[in-house]
Amino acid sequence: MDLQVVLFTLFAIGAIVSALFTVTRKNPVSSAMSLVAHFFMLTGLYLTLQAQFVAAVQVLVYAGAIMVLVVFVIMLLNVGREAQQTGPRTLRTTITVVSAAIIAVMIASVLLSKPTGYNTLHERAATMGNTSSIGKTLFTEYIFPFEAVSLLLLAALIGAVVLAKRHVKETES
Repeated sequence: MDLQVVLFTLFAIGAIVSALFTVTRKNPVSSAMSLVAHFFMLTGLYLTLQAQFVAAVQVLVYAGAIMVLVVFVIMLLNVGREAQQTGPRTLRTTITVVSAAIIAVMIASVLLSKPTGYNTLHERAATMGNTSSIGKTLFTEYIFPFEAVSLLLLAALIGAVVLAKRHVKETES
């Protein structure tokens, strides 16, 4: 068995386990840390698929910036215990049962299906997730949308600073 297949299988199992921990933990901080582990497992999956740029973005944007934001929100909200639900079946439990049934059908269909025999990648697959090819495409064909997004993010940052300063001035007076 090839090392790439072994690593892909390990990262896939790790991604499933960390995703399960994310949705089953009662403590929100523990759940957020499980989500960080899930993001790193996805990064490993991207690396086994030769998508280095997507893996780097996964670590920088999701595991870094987004999860810092999520942890700060959890800490700021000071989430307490959720009230226990008593009584008849609610919409939440109905949706949970339906979702579990759909997932069980999907897993059964994957396990019972026959392989197609198509195991090769497209001939350009090795260069499509490559950092240099993405950079070349981004800064030639998509330079205007890239710069527009950067200006939009700059405007949002300036707006956040202005709103934060206004809030500080109101609390001082």
